[in-house]
Amino acid sequence: MENNVFEQMAKRYETEERIELAKVIVKEVRSELHNNKSKSLLDYGSGTGLISLELSDLLDSVLLVDSSKQMLEVAKAKVSHKGITNAKVLYSDFTQETPELKADIILMSLVLLHIPDTKKILQELFNILTNGGMLIIIDFDKNDKIDHPKVHNGFSHEELKKGLSEVGFHSIEIKTFYHGNRIFMNQDASMFISTSLK
Repeated sequence: MENNVFEQMAKRYETEERIELAKVIVKEVRSELHNNKSKSLLDYGSGTGLISLELSDLLDSVLLVDSSKQMLEVAKAKVSHKGITNAKVLYSDFTQETPELKADIILMSLVLLHIPDTKKILQELFNILTNGGMLIIIDFDKNDKIDHPKVHNGFSHEELKKGLSEVGFHSIEIKTFYHGNRIFMNQDASMFISTSLK
């Protein structure tokens, strides 16, 4: 992926604001994972692992997948620095090509809004999940103040529910769990968590 904007951001990606937001997300996801001890988690669009590395104690294994090598370098350094033994990184972009993988849980946190073809990526993730596996999506609620050529302006719960069920997901639950100041392209915004099963 040439001139990947996230490559340039990697070194200075972990701003105080991002770290604070990640803590909020981690707390929310932890409550979803509390009884999934012997499971594998794939964090798609993991960035520097701000979310999934904080969840590694709850899981058998964590695979951080990102299309930015630099982000994954930062994540790798954190894994060895923190002595996390059950986390690996994989450089991949499932919008181009999906490797042969299986995971019990897939987490996609603030990633869907960057992916033009949401239906295609949901299908890819569905295929990777084990039967009965869970997809957890954290993203922004639809926000009319946001207008950017490369980013969805959030998602309505109905729209996402429809996309997920068309791909084959069921038991879809979506709820808004956080409102923050200037967290989405400098606009006040709210975030939702969506869980659905294969």
